[in-house]
Amino acid sequence: MEAAHCQPPPREKWLLTEELVIRPLHSGDIYASFQFRTLWDTDFMRENKVSHYRLFPKSLGQVISKFSVRELHISFTQGYWRTMQWGQPFIPSPPGAELWVWFQDSVTDVDATWKELTNVLSGIFCASLNFIDSTNTVQPSASFKPLGLGNVTDHSFLRYATLPREIVCTENLTPWKKLLPCGSKAGLAVLLKSEKLFHSSFHSQAVHIRSVCQDWQCKTTSWELRQTLNSVFDLHNSGQTKREWSLFKMFSRTLTEACPLASSSKLYIDITDNPQGEQFELSPATSLLSQAVVLGDRRTFSVYDLTQETTFGTVRSLNLLIRWKSNEGEMLRPLLHAERYVAGYGLQTGEIHTLMYNNHPYRSFPVLLLDSVPWYLRLYIHTLSVTSKGKDNKPSYIHYEPSKDRVKPHLLEMLIQLPPNSVTEVTVQFERALLKWTEYPPDPNHGFYVGSSVISSLVPSTVAMHTNSTRERPLFSSFFPCKEESSYFVRIYTEPLLVNLPTPDFSMPYNVICLTCTVVAVGYGSLYNLLTRSFQIEEPNPGLAKRIANVIRRMRGVPPL
Repeated sequence: MEAAHCQPPPREKWLLTEELVIRPLHSGDIYASFQFRTLWDTDFMRENKVSHYRLFPKSLGQVISKFSVRELHISFTQGYWRTMQWGQPFIPSPPGAELWVWFQDSVTDVDATWKELTNVLSGIFCASLNFIDSTNTVQPSASFKPLGLGNVTDHSFLRYATLPREIVCTENLTPWKKLLPCGSKAGLAVLLKSEKLFHSSFHSQAVHIRSVCQDWQCKTTSWELRQTLNSVFDLHNSGQTKREWSLFKMFSRTLTEACPLASSSKLYIDITDNPQGEQFELSPATSLLSQAVVLGDRRTFSVYDLTQETTFGTVRSLNLLIRWKSNEGEMLRPLLHAERYVAGYGLQTGEIHTLMYNNHPYRSFPVLLLDSVPWYLRLYIHTLSVTSKGKDNKPSYIHYEPSKDRVKPHLLEMLIQLPPNSVTEVTVQFERALLKWTEYPPDPNHGFYVGSSVISSLVPSTVAMHTNSTRERPLFSSFFPCKEESSYFVRIYTEPLLVNLPTPDFSMPYNVICLTCTVVAVGYGSLYNLLTRSFQIEEPNPGLAKRIANVIRRMRGVPPL
């Protein structure tokens, strides 16, 4: 019995993979996407607590087990992703902070667990997630499905919240890097230099935790921790005069080795639009190529394997150089993108406009729109209208939860069919509420932020739009579209809104205090002097001439004047 009790626990498996994808954009900018994935074959929900973490961050492992988390997705973003200029990102995120969590079915009080979880994550990532409460938390019914295992249909275990005004800085990047097994000491993480990353046009860092299958039969599962960081380096903001990029110019560092704990460490360069090297050239060149269908489009990548010593050459350093040769070429327009703005005048009423563009020439597809509007913008839901090509477009599904003052926000979800090559406009009117004077922020005239709209859809693949590829293929393989040529899931975010509310004149108390003090000082001071001052009559002193004359008169024996 004692020998059986002292047996070591079963061996648990870890797997670390790191990747960097660099995509040269047609505008001359550079899109860099880091991904670090840690797989761990363990069960956080078992009775015996996990004590040996090794590659998996212990702080996140304790969060999963304590709060019974099924999935956790958190992102911090500075800037707005320009879809029409940069295309679709690999992993989208809205400006500010975003957090959505699926809890296990064993959680009894989801709201209390959610509140405690946000406070813990606020301390882990040095962010303002403790400001997440019931006034900015919603429970979507269709927009956010689990990305890992489990077909959960009870959305009462789902919570979603955003903080569009959250500012991302070094305080958030440092704890994010500490979660990496190698930190920022080795591997691709050595390029994550804060002064360079935050000088870019767009910066987003995220953490995604979910359970995934280990094999195709899904007999065993493991936990996946995926840390992502996306950044767009602008040509003009970097102060460069010519279109030439290198790892040192982007990150002020070069690559010298892979992370010793990583089983795979690779650098990918997107050369889909540069098959023969007409637009730009890579130095040093590599003969290793890879093809993959990314966001519905077949892409070609040059691959640099950092686990091979030949990749670094004799100088033991890899400083990849991208030099443009030509400015020709056009980017394929994204099939789906959206915009949002506020219309109206005055500080009483207004109107929210959401524009969704379907750029596909001949196919329509449905989109799922989610809007979370704060309670101080009182929506007139009877004014909701959806139009496409000048005609009414009736949504096939509408889920609306009205707000409650100072308790919860509005929640609006709609399933809308977008016609081909069209612009669909969703409008709804609102009335601005008058807040209590203690509810205004320190800078009330700056405005109040409204989170981004979330648009989810299965978009037709762009691979199927290329008729030449269909003609070159055999007839028996081109009648029914295969999986990669049918559709792919995409989620996009609109801009956050900045809305002005009726704001009182906060300088009036100061003016009243100044006026009151002046009146009291003048009025009461004068009355006090009149009541307390004593008056005495004093004879005036004679002048100098009169005194001299009296002296002379005394000497002569004459009475003084």
